[in-house]
Amino acid sequence: MQFYKTGKWAKQILAQRREDGLWGNFHALSCPVPGKSYTTEQAIRRLYYLGYTVDDEVIQTALRRMEQCVKGELPIDDYSEKKHDWPFFEKLMLSAWLRIFELQNETALEVAYQWAQVVEKAFSSGSYSRADDISAFTQWKGRKPKSRFETGFGMFYHAALLVGVLSPETEDLFLDYYLSKPDGMYYIYDKPLNQPPEIFSSHDSSHYLAAIEVLSRYGQAEGKLNFVRAWLYANQEGNGQWDFGEKAKDNVYFPLSDRWSKETRIADSTYRINKLLSYPCKEISDYQTKYGNRCNQI
Repeated sequence: MQFYKTGKWAKQILAQRREDGLWGNFHALSCPVPGKSYTTEQAIRRLYYLGYTVDDEVIQTALRRMEQCVKGELPIDDYSEKKHDWPFFEKLMLSAWLRIFELQNETALEVAYQWAQVVEKAFSSGSYSRADDISAFTQWKGRKPKSRFETGFGMFYHAALLVGVLSPETEDLFLDYYLSKPDGMYYIYDKPLNQPPEIFSSHDSSHYLAAIEVLSRYGQAEGKLNFVRAWLYANQEGNGQWDFGEKAKDNVYFPLSDRWSKETRIADSTYRINKLLSYPCKEISDYQTKYGNRCNQI
């Protein structure tokens, strides 16, 4: 809804924006702490759920700076974590977000196709093989993986990055892999995605849906996620609306409206679910028609 973009939550985020168009350091997918400054990642995720797109100047500015970092032209910040190959992890994170807002971004696509080659080999036996994964990664990077994000494809970032770049056979296996992982999608939801939460009106259901929203962008998702559609309709109220409940308020996915009354909470919940149910996304199908699979071209 357009009024979400001009509501108090968006104004709060935009008020913290720095002169360079960013917020704090980039990385942190945790929930924002009330009264604390946003990281850039927290800010753009919140703005995404409030309806901001690549057509908005605030998003365009952030994406161009992110793209400069992926290209090695300008650092996004001076933050790093010693346990990771941080520049490599940063490329993965930034490219994933670039593709969330701008699916056909060529800079992010180059990173996506590089990762896609590893994924293709990791699933080449007909299911995920850790040995094949490690072998493919080692061939690509000239070293064995040393961080959790470098093997296993269990993160939000991998799922967001690889939309539309895998072969149909591998995409099928890749989606099954995410749906059946015991620990869900790292950074988003830590339970199996093929088992919707038993209690619909809950914080868990909102976060579960966030992981499903990522997977829903894949071409084969519609058939794979029929059970989610059934779960949603089974929890639809008699008036055709949905309610994630009071505890779903986390300042990430909800609230969208300025207030978190029962009336606005139902409106927010229904808006978000109807948006998901409108998939398959035309942007994805148009992209796949135009580009096909180019895994072997990078």
